[in-house]
Amino acid sequence: MAAYFIAQISIHDPDGYQKYLEGFMPVFDRHGGRLLTVSSKPVELIEGTWAENGIVLMEFPSIEAAKAWKDDPDYIELAKIRHRTATANMVLVEGL
Repeated sequence: MAAYFIAQISIHDPDGYQKYLEGFMPVFDRHGGRLLTVSSKPVELIEGTWAENGIVLMEFPSIEAAKAWKDDPDYIELAKIRHRTATANMVLVEGL
């Protein structure tokens, strides 16, 4: 069963964030991840409240694969760069 990471991201250091992006795909691919959307444009609010940042939607083949990516030592190092250069809200949900 697929699993999805949904992230709201606000990048405050684009040059520093580029270093995160440079290492992202090899680790992401290793865990079977697939990017469904990446947008730095504000989201269109339909109902309720939502941060006006960009959004990233990622799909993994399973919740185990998604957690393995999140816990991968290479990704943990990359995430340190993301923490310094951006603010994010992330959730992990299991698909149907």
